[in-house]
Amino acid sequence: MGWKVLVVDDEKLIVKGIRFSLEQDDMEVDCAYDGEEALRLAAENTYDIILLDVMLPKCDGFEVCRRIREYSDVPVIMLTAKGEDMDKILGLEYGADDYITKPFNILEVKARIKAIIRRTGKSREAKENTGLIVKGEMKIDCESRRVEIGEREINLTAKEFDLLELLANHPGKVYSRENLLNIVWGYEYPGDVRTVDVHIRRLREKIEANPSDPKYVYTKWGVGYYFRG
Repeated sequence: MGWKVLVVDDEKLIVKGIRFSLEQDDMEVDCAYDGEEALRLAAENTYDIILLDVMLPKCDGFEVCRRIREYSDVPVIMLTAKGEDMDKILGLEYGADDYITKPFNILEVKARIKAIIRRTGKSREAKENTGLIVKGEMKIDCESRRVEIGEREINLTAKEFDLLELLANHPGKVYSRENLLNIVWGYEYPGDVRTVDVHIRRLREKIEANPSDPKYVYTKWGVGYYFRG
């Protein structure tokens, strides 16, 4: 397979077991035992996926995930004890892609890894090959920054297009309003999250037949927005 995986957990026996099993499937595995080491490795290397424990010394898994998301969309699976808030574990505010509760079956871990890498790999490959995102009647040309629905071209502002492109490139992933503000407008932008709400409303008015019952850009109440994949 040739996939490169970062495993982050302060329980060395768990890390050893995961590493051994993944290497049997010809994956290359790096290991970290605290949050700071995980951040350093993630910044210095390119991984196909990261397995990230929630409870870590020096910097917890949520903070590690949040900081990685500032510069990378590498898939992240959170490892957690049972009984945690599943919405939080899914990292809707932090950008995680999936979660697995301990104790886990290593076969389940490998199955999740393979499914996520294949899914994200295909979407990346499709984007690299065509620069085109197609959802129903909507076509988003990332190269020319044009959007068509049916035979009609939709005139979007630069920020409206940036929002749509970001959401559409990660279907099903929920972005908080704060994340969208930071990614699309930048950390130095002096405005607040209401800016995001206004632009999402205007975007829906342009691309949705019925903005109050959207087909493309959905609201996750109390969390943020996502694109229906």
